Amino acid sequence: MADTSIPDPFPALMPVYTQADLYFERGEGSYLFDDKGERYLDFVGGIAVAGLGHAHPQIVAALKAQAEKLWSASNLYKYHPTQRLAERLVHLSFADTVFFQNSGVEAWECGVKLVRKYFSAIGKPERHRIITFKGCFHGRTMTAMAAAKTEKMVGGFGPLIDGFDQVEWGDLDAVRGAITHETAGLCIEPVQGEGGLRVASAEYLRGLRHICDEHGLLLYFDEVQCGMGRTGRLFGYELTGVKPDVMCIAKALGNGYPIGACLAVAKAAQGMVAGTHGSTYGGNPMATTIGNAVLDVMTAPGFLEDVAQKGALFETKLLELVARHPKIFSGRRGTGMMQGLVCKPPNGDVVKALQAEKMLAVAAGDNVLRMLPPLVTTDEQIEEAAAILDRVAKSIEG
Repeated sequence: MADTSIPDPFPALMPVYTQADLYFERGEGSYLFDDKGERYLDFVGGIAVAGLGHAHPQIVAALKAQAEKLWSASNLYKYHPTQRLAERLVHLSFADTVFFQNSGVEAWECGVKLVRKYFSAIGKPERHRIITFKGCFHGRTMTAMAAAKTEKMVGGFGPLIDGFDQVEWGDLDAVRGAITHETAGLCIEPVQGEGGLRVASAEYLRGLRHICDEHGLLLYFDEVQCGMGRTGRLFGYELTGVKPDVMCIAKALGNGYPIGACLAVAKAAQGMVAGTHGSTYGGNPMATTIGNAVLDVMTAPGFLEDVAQKGALFETKLLELVARHPKIFSGRRGTGMMQGLVCKPPNGDVVKALQAEKMLAVAAGDNVLRMLPPLVTTDEQIEEAAAILDRVAKSIEG
């Protein structure tokens, strides 16, 4: 007997997303336009991908120029754009070396391999476990799911890959209690995105750095979402001055073109020698040319200062909304242009109500409404977003 629960015909595109019935055809700055010509204020930004907005002229020009030269010839050979991007990221960060991939989770996986390989290289292969934090999100590979341990992600995919021990967010004593003779490092997002826009305090990150130094562990930051200008600094760790040993970035590094990077200090990367890791497409000249163009914009004088200023305005507007609509919003979270409102009604309902008003936002953990507008969003567009949020809150209040 046929299983009547299986759609017939089965969708051509595997139905793993809960998608809105919207077909977007083009974008311009902080706006998206659907196939009916309707304009939407985009405060999702590809989930922190479109850091420079849609169709940024410098990024488009860089892509077109490189597309007519060379896309990829494998990593058996060298590329000038790739070497240049690596050197620039090293110069702009704590790191001594960089490996390029195609996505955030690949960059994160590279970091996991690097942490394990380091201890193997120094003669301590038993130290392979990594401590992670409740509410974390590192991607959807089998390893990343095992690190997050979120039921909605791991259900049906067991048994989980071993090697990760999770503790409560914000509890240094819990971290100390989880360390064993097998512990290799700690992996944390300085600002949790999917987990509900929770910001790690400077005191907490300093505590983690001290624990790692005390026990000879590696400190690993996941800045796939909070890196690349999102906090008003090029990297989120710069807000606190606490430097990791390893860090992964992606998303806004390519402004929509697939690229990720794993950064590390020389000591941590000493085990990553020829043959230990690789990627067919990672670091191809198309991706790294775009990455260089993104850095050109983000490191221009005044750009990040302007992002920080707009982030402060955004925060002020959201705090006003919390004060004005206590029945709808119970608090604000986040930093810079990575902001959230803690909702009292289901956050998915608020997302849908905003969409009806031609504004896009996305849900996050802890019933948070997450907003990740392009860094090029103007003050006027922040005011526009605040007005739409106010209107939606009033409509939900009835």
